[in-house]
Amino acid sequence: MAIFKKNALKHRDDQRTNAAELTLRQSILPLSLVTILFFLWGFSYGLLDTLNKHFQVTLNITRARSSGLQAAYFGAYPLASLGHANWILRHYGYKAVFIWGLFLYGVGSLIAWPCLLRRSFGGFCAAIFVIGNGLGSLETAANPYLTVCGPPRYAEIRINVAQAFNGIGTVVAPVLASYVFFKNTEDNVDSMKNVQWTYLATAVFVFLLAGVFYLTPIPEITDADMAFQAEETHAGTDQKPFIKQYRLFHAAFAQFCYTGAQVAIAGAFINYVTETRLNTTPSDAARFLAGAQGVFAFGRFVGVFLMNYIRPRWVFLGFMTSCIVFIAPAITQRGNIGMSMLYVTLFFESIIFPTIVALGMRGLGKYSKRGSGVIVGGVCGGAVVPPLLFVAADHQGAVDVARGKAPTAFAMVVPLAFFVVAWSYSLCVNFVPQYRDVMDRLGDADIGVVNKRKDEEGGVETGVVGEKAEVVEKRV
Repeated sequence: MAIFKKNALKHRDDQRTNAAELTLRQSILPLSLVTILFFLWGFSYGLLDTLNKHFQVTLNITRARSSGLQAAYFGAYPLASLGHANWILRHYGYKAVFIWGLFLYGVGSLIAWPCLLRRSFGGFCAAIFVIGNGLGSLETAANPYLTVCGPPRYAEIRINVAQAFNGIGTVVAPVLASYVFFKNTEDNVDSMKNVQWTYLATAVFVFLLAGVFYLTPIPEITDADMAFQAEETHAGTDQKPFIKQYRLFHAAFAQFCYTGAQVAIAGAFINYVTETRLNTTPSDAARFLAGAQGVFAFGRFVGVFLMNYIRPRWVFLGFMTSCIVFIAPAITQRGNIGMSMLYVTLFFESIIFPTIVALGMRGLGKYSKRGSGVIVGGVCGGAVVPPLLFVAADHQGAVDVARGKAPTAFAMVVPLAFFVVAWSYSLCVNFVPQYRDVMDRLGDADIGVVNKRKDEEGGVETGVVGEKAEVVEKRV
């Protein structure tokens, strides 16, 4: 019984644990464990984009109906982030949500197994909905945990490094699909049977990982810790009622628009390539998608490098603007030029999602856990925008590659419009003082980098640099 007492999941949210003052070294173990989760949902998301096109061919369904996969997956996110997962987060803590999310992910993977065998698209959508609830739960806890576990000034860097492993997962999935699942079977029934083993192995792995999380002592960060952090940096806005946290709701809306556009582009990538390039099969396009996702992951490492020298809000503005600039030519261009525009767009998409999370949570103090649920709930844009894109494509009629008629290419106007709306948030965090000042106060904070402590013998207050952390000089 001692092991269950030692690993109790419930924590009081009105008591400080000092976890918000962790140094870089102290935060490495818990952050490394949480980063594994990012690979898992990157893999799941990447596999979904590949299966989308193969379901269209194997089951002879329209583009719009196949987008039901994205609708089921991302439609589950607000149910988790604003509902059951957020309730568990506020009443029990981060570790409990990690375990709950992994449990749902495993259950959904087991449900997917027989659905793939029976070629049941509706059943598979139901399984994806359960998986989406699990991954939505994990994101509700993992994204904010990365932003608050460790020195505040490195929040954007931490979450982007972890999200880079999410990008790696999105690369592995389409590579596995094109070279293993669909290599010799292309789009027949046997290809769906091949995918079942991946979901079975995933279920076993996530159940084991849930056990690891239960047994591992990870620091629990409470609302009291976050209120202290906001007070120390004079960046807190938690004196106002939650309903008046306008910066938070703007960030959530930007997340809705951006995520919807990102998911729509990735989900339509294979369709776009097969419609704009001569003699390109879905398997060939899946390999191109793997390359694009590799560029996406690489973009996150580049973004992290830039954030060491430039304020994250400026990097965010530059990348968000570039998404708009490069998706526009993909509407009119064909062949390798059009595809290359999507590659560049995915490169600049790389840091947007995690940076919105990190910036949107700055200064929330005691509202941090509730606020994280609102921002992650914005991911449900991934359930709204892809169907709009595919409906627009279906209304353009049949494909004629030789004559350059590509309905999916024309439909890229849909994510372009949502990118423009999300762009408003990047402008505000850089040029509106009520946004910018909060970002900069926490971005310059010394919490976790320089720990103040009383010298027990002399009673003199000294500054201790935390665990060989390199303090980057004040960024531009």
